[in-house]
Amino acid sequence: MSIVRPLVATIAAAGLPVVLAAAEVRQVSLDDCLQLAIQKNLDVRIAQYTPMLTRLSLSSAYWTYEPTLSAGVRQSFSQSEAQRIVGGFNPPANESWNERYDTSVNGTIPTGMSYSLSGLMNRQSGEQGGFDQGFFYTPAVSMNVTQPLLRNFWIDQPRLTIQLEKRNLKQGEYDIRDQVIRTSTDVTLAYLDLIAARENLRVQQKALELAERSLQENKKRVEVGAMAPLDEKEAAAQAARSRADVISSERDLALSQNALKRLITDDFAGLQEVLYEPTARLTAVPETFNRIDSWHKGLSLRPDIQRNKLELEKQKITLRFTRNQLYPQLDMLGSFGLGGADPNFGPSLNDLEERRNPNYSAGLRLSMPFTNKRARNDHQAAKLRNEQLLLRYKQLEQSAMVEIENAIRSADAALQRVQATEASMEYSEAALQAEEKKLENGKSTSFVVLQRQRDYTSAQSEVIRSKSDYNKALARLAQAEGFTLEKYQVRLELK
Repeated sequence: MSIVRPLVATIAAAGLPVVLAAAEVRQVSLDDCLQLAIQKNLDVRIAQYTPMLTRLSLSSAYWTYEPTLSAGVRQSFSQSEAQRIVGGFNPPANESWNERYDTSVNGTIPTGMSYSLSGLMNRQSGEQGGFDQGFFYTPAVSMNVTQPLLRNFWIDQPRLTIQLEKRNLKQGEYDIRDQVIRTSTDVTLAYLDLIAARENLRVQQKALELAERSLQENKKRVEVGAMAPLDEKEAAAQAARSRADVISSERDLALSQNALKRLITDDFAGLQEVLYEPTARLTAVPETFNRIDSWHKGLSLRPDIQRNKLELEKQKITLRFTRNQLYPQLDMLGSFGLGGADPNFGPSLNDLEERRNPNYSAGLRLSMPFTNKRARNDHQAAKLRNEQLLLRYKQLEQSAMVEIENAIRSADAALQRVQATEASMEYSEAALQAEEKKLENGKSTSFVVLQRQRDYTSAQSEVIRSKSDYNKALARLAQAEGFTLEKYQVRLELK
């Protein structure tokens, strides 16, 4: 994109109205506008936050497998009266002190197994019958595991969440692609509107020049008596209509400027003194349309179809989860531990090192509701939603094919219309030239010539409109195919 000299100095060369005078003119190509839209368009920037948020949710889902470390210390004291002896002797009360230090690591692994590794140290002391019992240390280490064998074995809630979030992340990326396609299409249409508005303004300006020239010539003819005053009035009316058309065209050009600016900037106020001038002109390059090829593009590239495929994948994962919940809860339980006991701290730890006082257990635990109706209802609902999504996917494919078919027909009709309007413009120009010669020879009237001028101006505007419509139809076809980014070579880099 290049910045050129101030607009006021270029009005004559560019054929642009003074009403659109700005601090500067910026010449832009369609590629420039598309790149600006990728960087600045607010809709695109908003859409980019969805994958970021989903990525954080996916990261949070993995935190389920993060081990939890806990540690604690506790001191306790208890006192109890000793049994009284007959004869009135009351022995001293019994007292005990206990200090407990414990630590543990708890967590789960992706097989659904939960584990707990713990270690503790008890230090006890006290008095019994008035005698000091001294200290006694009882350290211990243990490990406990619970592994599901049926329900929650193939898939459980954490694994379900992770797999769904992975698909959500991919869906977010398709949402961005969809937004960029829609924005790129809107930018293309706005750019074409700007070109058409600029070219139509030039046509209307030339029509005004022609109408004013005809008015001056008619005035001269009326002055010499070669033409009736009514013909002068008709020429004046034609000039007034042409001036009104120029004003309308200037307004359309200004509106087209605003429409394009809105799409390619996040600071509309900062571009109020800027006028964008397209570097391209309207052309109509014929293209050959292949329905089968377009259908293949649409079904493989369209973001909404790819997103719907992921929705089906998510539902199949959910169906797998609800099916697994139909099974009873059968868990394998296991534990192993070592203990120590000694009046001295060091020897009590030696008991652990030498694996004294081991304990272990193994077993199974079965549990399930009497009817398990909730799980069965959830599974049935998941099956129905899966069938519903399959139908929606088929509906979406069919709608996409119809949309592509309609876009092809619209583009083909638009191309034929370009050819027809160009022929009509050539005939209108020839008719105008012929009628002007007849007027010079006194064989026609000013009214007919003015009518031919209006027809020629209208034909020129129709050519501009038909070319714009044809290029718009091509842009909409690319959008229907999901091929917009490839067509305009727009690079989409996801963060």
